[in-house]
Amino acid sequence: MVDIFDEVSEDLRNERAVALAKRYGGLLLLAMLAVLAGVGWQQFHAWYQQQQNNKAATAYLALTKPLDDAGTGLTSDQALAGAKSLTDFAAGAPEGYRTLADLRAAALYANAGQATQAEGLWNNVADDGSADPLLRGLANLLWAQHALGNAPDGDVLARLQPLTADTNAYHGLARETQALVYLHEGKNDLAKALLAQIAADPGSPDGVRNRAEGLLAKLNG
Repeated sequence: MVDIFDEVSEDLRNERAVALAKRYGGLLLLAMLAVLAGVGWQQFHAWYQQQQNNKAATAYLALTKPLDDAGTGLTSDQALAGAKSLTDFAAGAPEGYRTLADLRAAALYANAGQATQAEGLWNNVADDGSADPLLRGLANLLWAQHALGNAPDGDVLARLQPLTADTNAYHGLARETQALVYLHEGKNDLAKALLAQIAADPGSPDGVRNRAEGLLAKLNG
């Protein structure tokens, strides 16, 4: 009798399994296909992004190599033409290369005496929440350096403030610019204290420390 009940129970389980399979099998298949499609899309997207990055790298190098080759012999007209080409490229480039192109174009505009265009590009990079934080910080620093003596001192100091923290990669350069703002305001004591701090800071670049020491020596007479 036990064997008969076991067989009946097994048959019932089989029937239930078949019924469940018929009822939900299609949904399970769709779910599996959705997972496979998602994995496939991620792989395709990664491949596509890599292809786009490779194309952008090639295009960026093609634009910047003539500028690099010209070096200090680059004329204003060449700089402006290069800046225009880079901003055109940036308009359709992936994020990283867009930021690099805008920064390079800003430098070219600044060197050609086109401060308004340069400052606009630095502001664009600084305000771009998707850009690399290091590049956004660099844009703020470059804006502050070039705005010194032109923009209100308070605006320059406000832009520099986040960059002066010890943990910031640009803190030496930011403090140097900050000291120059203090000198522009006639606050020589604040400038000298900051320059002394820079000169004693092993985390600042050698060139920055040397300039701080030289300027401090002049201020102290």
